[in-house]
Amino acid sequence: MFERDGYLRIDQPDLRDAADEARALLWRQLGLSPDDPGGWTAPVRWAADLTGAGPFGTLLRSPALAAALDRICGVGGWVPPGALGNIPVRFPVSPPADDRGWHVDANTPLPDGSWAVTNRPHTMLLLTLLSPVGPDDAPTRIRVGSHHDVARALGPDPVTGAAMGRLVDAASAARPVARATGEPGDMYLLHPFTAHAADEHRGRTPRFMAQTPVMLTAPLSPAASSALRCVWDT
Repeated sequence: MFERDGYLRIDQPDLRDAADEARALLWRQLGLSPDDPGGWTAPVRWAADLTGAGPFGTLLRSPALAAALDRICGVGGWVPPGALGNIPVRFPVSPPADDRGWHVDANTPLPDGSWAVTNRPHTMLLLTLLSPVGPDDAPTRIRVGSHHDVARALGPDPVTGAAMGRLVDAASAARPVARATGEPGDMYLLHPFTAHAADEHRGRTPRFMAQTPVMLTAPLSPAASSALRCVWDT
């Protein structure tokens, strides 16, 4: 259950082709090839979809995603994202990138235009797999149920950077870990307070995954922050 675990996996075999097409476009954007491992020299390269066009739009318009968001946030409680956004591509390169700390994504806009983590989140997180991801392919790690711990640890003041990472890690350290594995087109919805982290790539095939904030139409109150307004009941 989303309320209990803080995340929901959406299996979407009907979107395999769209995810494969999106990945092919991203290879070209990076100037690299899936057939030339000699070009894979960095552990992480960043790509992006800023248009929401073509196969990216097909993924964003997923009926299963819309149904899940309606059940979790309430009908009218979320804003359809316009693009898949940032797409970290992780390669089987050693040593791995030093970016694998536990955290939650910035979820609240501040008056100066920056973003921070607060106990009044304005977003939740959507992860979209654009390549096959097994347990060795740098799947995002998720601390199951950690949204309850982080909600209790956060106060009204904005938290950013290293301080946020320390707070989230300490609050959720006892939680079991799940991994965001699956096939191209599968998606994961994460509660705004669910602790997650990158992982080292121990496999052979580069991992493509988009990470997209989904805006809520109203920020969560501290009283509702550990559950959202509705519960996805599975």
